Order: sequence, then structure tokens, then C-alpha cells
Amino acid sequence: MVPSAMRKKERSTLSAGDWEQHALIMIAECGIRAVAVESLARRMGVTKGSFYWHFPNRDSLIEQSLLRWEKHDEANLQASLGAIDNPRERLRSFFLRTSREKLTHNVLSSLCSAADHPQVEPLLERVAERRMSHIKSAYIEIGFAESEASHRARLTYSAYLGFLQLRRQHQAPGFSTEEFEAYMMHVIETLIPG
Repeated sequence: MVPSAMRKKERSTLSAGDWEQHALIMIAECGIRAVAVESLARRMGVTKGSFYWHFPNRDSLIEQSLLRWEKHDEANLQASLGAIDNPRERLRSFFLRTSREKLTHNVLSSLCSAADHPQVEPLLERVAERRMSHIKSAYIEIGFAESEASHRARLTYSAYLGFLQLRRQHQAPGFSTEEFEAYMMHVIETLIPG
């Protein structure tokens, strides 16, 4: 295939979403600072020209990738937690999600390691605020006063993030499915009364 025909084919077959998804995979595996146009193109088996058809620069790709991840995370939060009427079940579901949505959790864990990055810091603040708001609401529905519900939401979210970070740093023991479920049940019973 002639180079110009190849570039035209890449532009027509690869979408901005493809580049964003591959950037998120790279963020999950290697961190946000590892995202580079050339290495992404190599991983995707295309030329850099395809990238520039969709994005003016690397920062734009990162911004759009993070927004994509945030929208997905918000939709997951609404679908998995917002749809559950029982507040205790909603909180249990929040913890049980740590064994699912592996890419989502790996991206979050990687972003937490780069919290000082200018594009990451505001995103993490929005995500934490949204998640803790859901958690706090569940504690209020259980019967806790607002200040106690805020403290419990922060503690619950801290336990969740801490476990993700330990797993990312290979400091958490390798759990079998049964051990992981037993651990999650212990966390749930400790943090969620009744």
C-alpha cells in the first residue's frame, strides 16, 4: 500500500476513541507520564499521522482520554450504585466492584500515583467528591447524622483506594477468589453497620 493511501486508511478506520482507549490502557499499565504518541502508534500498529488527524497534541489526547474514563466511571457509579434502593446493599456493591472493572480500577490506581499531574489532580478531586457523595448519602439513609456520614464516607473511600494502591504496588497478598470475597466481607462488616 502506498504511504498516502495507508494514512488515509488509518484516518478512516481509527477513531479518536480508539486512541483514547489505548491511551487509557497505557496509563493503567505504565502511568500517565509514559503516554507518548510514538509509543502508542507503535502499540496500535499505525503511524503517528493517524494520531494528528484526531488530536493536535499529546495533552489533548490525555485530556480526552481522562474525560472518557471519568464519564465511564460516572455511568458505572450511577448504574451500579444509583440503581440499588437498599443503602447497605449499595455500600456493599461499592466494595464488591473492586474485583470487577479491572481497567477502570487500574487507571484510577495509576492516576492516584500521579496526583500531582496538572491534568490528573482536578479529575481525582471530582471523582472522589462524586463517589464520597454517593457513599455519604447511603450512610445518611442508614440513619447516620451528616457529619458522621461524611466521616464514614471518607473512611470507606480511603479503605477502597488503599486496597487498590496496595494491589498496584504488589504489597497486597495474592488472594484466591474465596480469600478475596472473605476479605471484602470483613471490610463490609467492619464499615457498614447492620
